[in-house]
Amino acid sequence: MSALARWCLRYRRLVISFWIVAFLAGGATAGTTAGRLTFDFSLPGQPGHETAKKILATYNTEAQGAPIILTLSAEPGRAVSDQQAADTFAAVERDVHGSRIIGKAETGDNVFVTADGRAQFAYAFYPPLTNFEVTITSDLKEALAAHAPAGVTGRVTGIDELSVNGAENGGPGVLAETLLAGLGALAVLAFVFASLLALLPLFVAAVAITSTFLILLGLTVFADVSFLVQFLVSLIGLGVAIDYSLLIVTRWREERAHGRENHDAVVAAMESAGHAVVFSGLTVAIGLVALVVIPVPFLRSIGYGGMLIPLVSVAVTTTLLPALLGGIGPRVDWPRIRHEGHASRFWTRWASLVVRHRWISAGVGVAILTALIIPFFGIQIGTAQSGSLAKTGPAYEALKVLENGGAPKGILTPAEILVESSAAGDVVQRIRAVDGVATATTANGPESNRSGTSLIIAVPDRETSGGSSVDPIRNMRSVLDDAPGAIGLAGIGALQLDYLDGVYGVFPLALGLIVLVTYILLVRAFRSLLLPLKAVLFNILSLGATFGGVVLFWQNGYGSEQVYGIEATGAITFWLPIMVFAFLFGLSMDYEVFILARIREEYDARGDTDAAVIEGVGRTGRLVTSAALILFLSFLSLSSGPQTDLKLFATALGFGILLDATIVRMLLVPALVSLFGDWNWYLPDWAAKLLRIEKSHPQPAVPEPRSQPEPSVEIPSSR
Repeated sequence: MSALARWCLRYRRLVISFWIVAFLAGGATAGTTAGRLTFDFSLPGQPGHETAKKILATYNTEAQGAPIILTLSAEPGRAVSDQQAADTFAAVERDVHGSRIIGKAETGDNVFVTADGRAQFAYAFYPPLTNFEVTITSDLKEALAAHAPAGVTGRVTGIDELSVNGAENGGPGVLAETLLAGLGALAVLAFVFASLLALLPLFVAAVAITSTFLILLGLTVFADVSFLVQFLVSLIGLGVAIDYSLLIVTRWREERAHGRENHDAVVAAMESAGHAVVFSGLTVAIGLVALVVIPVPFLRSIGYGGMLIPLVSVAVTTTLLPALLGGIGPRVDWPRIRHEGHASRFWTRWASLVVRHRWISAGVGVAILTALIIPFFGIQIGTAQSGSLAKTGPAYEALKVLENGGAPKGILTPAEILVESSAAGDVVQRIRAVDGVATATTANGPESNRSGTSLIIAVPDRETSGGSSVDPIRNMRSVLDDAPGAIGLAGIGALQLDYLDGVYGVFPLALGLIVLVTYILLVRAFRSLLLPLKAVLFNILSLGATFGGVVLFWQNGYGSEQVYGIEATGAITFWLPIMVFAFLFGLSMDYEVFILARIREEYDARGDTDAAVIEGVGRTGRLVTSAALILFLSFLSLSSGPQTDLKLFATALGFGILLDATIVRMLLVPALVSLFGDWNWYLPDWAAKLLRIEKSHPQPAVPEPRSQPEPSVEIPSSR
């Protein structure tokens, strides 16, 4: 790291020029990159996906999600006639190219008509979405409004429409969300540095984000990358790059306060803080291996794209930042209101208190985590219930008219069954007899009968949102296994079952791989067997506590309605837990590395565990809490989008970061390191030789030089 720092200082103009070019190129091509991202959520090899692929090939419509629902409703006491509905829906299908609309006119089934006759609905199946510019929903809305008979209201509803509350856009957008998070980060940095240095980490983050987009553009040439990556690069990249810059700049100021010349201070900061940044970036990247090893293309693409975030942030921070500090650092460190010559008084006192009462502190921390972990065992994997989505707007009003008219709740999540045409009648009868199925019906016409196959629409009694609600889908699959001519079943319920089998079935393998690689990496970083073991175990406990908090807040609704106006979701969307785990495992480990790296450094200098803990936390406490606050603000900005799933993902990451940076890192870490004493620093000689690192054994305490000022707090004696 010192050699890298000296090289960047010697050629700082070249380094700065290189990253400015990358910044400009990434910004100029960001729109192109976003346009090349995909919307594919397929699970190759799973039965639902394979059936959906056959439906797409034959009928050119998406079959892995929930269809759009077109509704026509009259005033109370009046009815929508079959002819009015047939004419209107047929006109919409003609206007909106690629749509396949199925209602009573095509099936003859009264499930599409409310009991009072006031409303009718039809399913609109559509081609797969390829980018944000696809306007299928707005096109259907316009056509429905244009062709609705006089005195009849045409509205669009469905799971997707309810999830965005009928919004015409996806919220404030990536750029607006990033700028919002950047303003919050600037406020925190201004408090931490109390000088113009607050602008430097923001500039480094901007370069890291646009450079990541530039590399992402190259990645899209060789592989499909999910559209979700652009949100993660912008907002997680902002937080991560600022965190890394914060660590190095803080250490640079500390070295300057101790009397080093500017260039020497940069080199010293890179030797210590830069070293910690590299290991932190690697732990974040390793956490995303969980997504790479799972055989789901869109999750893998998020893993690949997500791994670019910490790796590029490390590259920018460890090259551009030293070059900037070596040139303009002293000039922008103005006015120097806050100084780094001494450890924070507040955090030094806090660490001293925790060390003095180490058993109580450890007990309190474990008790808090245990209380939060308990709800995790009641987690339901599925989709958010419609009751937790929109509460106002046209989509909500359309659904209420249908429900009040007696339509089953399961109309939101129908299943499509692909069969040989000759077997359609027999399969319909078999499916209608399945417990939990309201009806099964076939449609006439070429839209549902092609190439010797037919499509059957099966409507459950209730929406398939996870847990026992997907039992009808399981039961239908069992029936189809024995039905001659049945090809397969697709739909959002089938997608949930595919994820439970295809994703969570291999998750223990991914978890084991991550834990093993992370442990080995941390052993190299801390030259200890016990410290990395503690870090990994409590990281997993922290994740369990985070999921417990998510279950309480979202699934059970203790706070979601008060904060976001959203009722209990009843389930956690099937793709979210694995995403939250992959990102949070590495992000939260960042702070462990920041703290323990400094504690290890202090122990090597002092030989006193308790003194090292107090000094290490005193030096990193404000840094870690500020860094966590910056990441939290990024996630808070991400939660401003209208989608419930996006809010859940963002709040889970935000809560996990705050929980980890406070209870785990500022309470449990100092308490446990103090409790373990000399055992923290033991690394067998054979392990050190195998990992090609310096040996480590407990060492005697080194007396403090008399020239150093005495600490203002009482330090418990080392054991």
